Formats: sequence, C-alpha cells, structure tokens
Amino acid sequence: MPEQKTWNLVADIGGTNARFAVHDISCDEIKDTIVLSVAEYPHFLNALHNFIDQIKQTGNWEHLPQAACLAVACPVDGDLIRFTNSHWTFSKSELSSKLNQIQVDVINDFTAIAYSISALNSNEWFQLGEGKPQTDKPVAILGPGTGLGMCTLVPVEHNFIVLDGEGGHTHFAPASAQEIAILNELQTRFELVSLERLLSGAGIINIYQALCNLQSADIVHQKAADITTAAIEGSDGQAVEALSVFCRILGSTAGNFAMMTGARGGVYIAGGIAPKIIDFIANSECREQFENKGRFASYVKNIPLRILLKDQPGLHGAMQKLKLS
Repeated sequence: MPEQKTWNLVADIGGTNARFAVHDISCDEIKDTIVLSVAEYPHFLNALHNFIDQIKQTGNWEHLPQAACLAVACPVDGDLIRFTNSHWTFSKSELSSKLNQIQVDVINDFTAIAYSISALNSNEWFQLGEGKPQTDKPVAILGPGTGLGMCTLVPVEHNFIVLDGEGGHTHFAPASAQEIAILNELQTRFELVSLERLLSGAGIINIYQALCNLQSADIVHQKAADITTAAIEGSDGQAVEALSVFCRILGSTAGNFAMMTGARGGVYIAGGIAPKIIDFIANSECREQFENKGRFASYVKNIPLRILLKDQPGLHGAMQKLKLS
C-alpha cells in the first residue's frame, strides 16, 4: 500500500449542500470532493465524520488533516457558528479539539469566493456587456443561491484584503412601478423585504408568486427550478416575467453595489443560480439595469460585470486562505 499523504481539510458549506474536499499539500491541489446534503444530517459533525470516513477508505490520506478552512454561509464572529439558512451549528474550538487541536480557520463563504477570484483564469468567467477592470480598484462579489452573499475584494500594495458583510439582508430598493408592486405584495408576508427575499432560489419563487397574485393568475409552479425551466423554455408567461424581473433586480443591485464600493476592478456574480441561466441573463436587461444609474451611468458603464464560472470556487478560496495563514 502506498504511503499515506498529509492533507488539509477544506469545505464550502451553504444552506443546501456541504462540499468537503482534500487539499493535497504535496501538489497544492483540490482532490476527493464529496458533496453532502445538509438536510440529511442532523448535525454538522455527522456530515464531517462521514466525509473523513470516506477519505480513510481510499487509503490515500492520513487519518486526520494538518489544518482546516471552512467557508460557511453565515457570520463567523465568535466561537459558535450558526448557519443562516439551515439547522446546523458548531463550535470552532470543539471542532479543533476533535481534529487533534489543529488550526481551524472559519471564513464567510463569500470571503472564500473572493480569495478564489484573486487567481482566476480568463475561461472562468463570462462577461456581460463592455468594461475593463482597473487592477488597483476594488472588486465586488455578489451571488444568489440558497441565500444572497456579498463581499468586496480590496487591493492593498501587492496583496489584497477581503471585506465580508451581510448585504443580502439589507432592504430591497425597487426601481420601477412593477418592482414597487412586488415589494408591496411581499410586505404582506415578510417583516423586512431584504434583497435575499428576491435574489435567491426562494426569491425566484417569491417574485413568481407575487406576479401571479398581482395578475390574478394561477400559481402553477412551487419550485425555483421549475420556474426557471418554464422561463427558459418560454412555456409559462408568468415564469418568463418572474425570471426577467429577477435578472433586472440582479443587475440593478450589482450596479448599486459597484457604486457603493467603488468597484472599478469589476463586479462578479457568483452563486449557484447564475451559471445555470447564463443565456437567459445575457439576453435580459441585467446589464442595462446595471448601468441605469442616471447621472452616474458613465461611472458604471466601464465596469465589467461577469458571471463566475469557476468550478467549486469556495473550496479553492478556502485553500488559498490556508496558504496565506
């Protein structure tokens, strides 16, 4: 049997799926990625033990990792990590103890994506419209998935820092009469209509249901995937309009974020939704609304707006963070 190799644990844990992988220290690569459903495990440690058990069965890796970096979809202040869109919690200190007192870094999932964006190849993104990045300016990242993540990558001398935040939970700002009507409809259901209530998988459902109610139409679809499929196929008018509204709000929000952060280095749309509907986004008003900033339209016109295509960016970002620690 070949000698077992040392490794680091990297993970990207969202509200729906938990991705665990091996960072092979010898060749600095991600290997043996395993995706587990959050709903199938009552506790985070159950899923982690499952992953480590599977890794042990390969015979390639030492029993425990040398270090760990977990990218998580929630705030990371304090020892207790409590996920925003799932039932999981864990203690950083307890996790380190169970892994033989190794170094455990826990970072926001969009902080991890920011780390991955610092080393992108040109085939790992798709650009909407025009614009060229200024390499000495900030980069803004937002991404609709189970929730809505947002962060900023700021260049500092020959390095960078990542400013994480919870922008997805700020108030939604409608930009048209239709969006005002949707906001009014959603205010009957939610105490605070945040951006995440529209720019997420659940947000697609919220927009679709609101439009159906406003137009006195039957609610045919119950899942975001069914709405997007019907929209792409053009088989349901309300679904087409819902996904079109989603794209317009996504572009408007990305433009707002670019202006607030001075992100002339570019804006990246990450998350699990955008790559799946990339053609629909490209043919929508997303870029038009990105630039629809009145007197400051010229400010955002030259900012590139890109959809991130990199495979498993959270895992790669966690690996980059470990290398910088």
